[in-house]
Amino acid sequence: MDPVLIVKALILGVVEGLTEFLPISSTGHLIITEQLLDFNDDKAKAFAIFIQLGAILAVCWEYRARLAAAVGGLASDPKQQRFVRNVLMAFVPAAGLGFLLGKHIKAYLFHPIPVATAFIVGGVIILWLERRRPRVRVEQVDQMGLADAIKVGFAQCLALIPGTSRSGATIIGGMWFGLSRRAATEFSFFLAIPTLTAAGLYDLYKHRDVLSQDDLVLFAIGFVAAFVSAIIAVRGLIRYVAHHDFTVFAWYRIVFGLLVLVTDWTGLVRWAAD
Repeated sequence: MDPVLIVKALILGVVEGLTEFLPISSTGHLIITEQLLDFNDDKAKAFAIFIQLGAILAVCWEYRARLAAAVGGLASDPKQQRFVRNVLMAFVPAAGLGFLLGKHIKAYLFHPIPVATAFIVGGVIILWLERRRPRVRVEQVDQMGLADAIKVGFAQCLALIPGTSRSGATIIGGMWFGLSRRAATEFSFFLAIPTLTAAGLYDLYKHRDVLSQDDLVLFAIGFVAAFVSAIIAVRGLIRYVAHHDFTVFAWYRIVFGLLVLVTDWTGLVRWAAD
């Protein structure tokens, strides 16, 4: 196998894993990284979808006890029934809107300049929210009601715009609606499981014609890289939110977005428009 492709797979896997659950947009980072690596054909798109499943597996592994309790208590435990109901109801808005608008969004917004703009706007919103400090009503995920879950679900719809960040939209949205920083972060992890799994499997099905057995090793490398780096990111984020706010991520988004726009404006990097 081409060693250059192996390196590209490793880089993209690490980028996916590190950014999927941080409020900085994995999709935005992948779009930009793919262009920088000249790895953005149809097979590369299928690769990006597949390695996302590695990041999802990392969350399932980290919260395996919590998920096992939910499955085991689904038939008789009201607490677990409420948890599963909340996750599924929060999943519905973005799933429906994504199905209706996904093709148009990918056609017009899955490019570096719109992504960079969304990075900056998202960063400004995070700074604004951190200054307002909304009152906390819900300290833990298990205290969430159905209305809380549905509100977060609609916030997740904003993540259909690449560069917005699915985790950023759900975490910041959750905090705005009264969830504690930790509750919003953990619910974002749980909500990622049905959201990204459904989207990933659907997109892989649509790209099935470009897949072959020759790609197994390359895809496996990216999958494992995303899995390992996502575990590191999830553990690190949970420790981080216990003592810090999201200001550092806001400034990172703003600087990163400005860097892309400035390099395009100066001609240092010719970001593709299509």
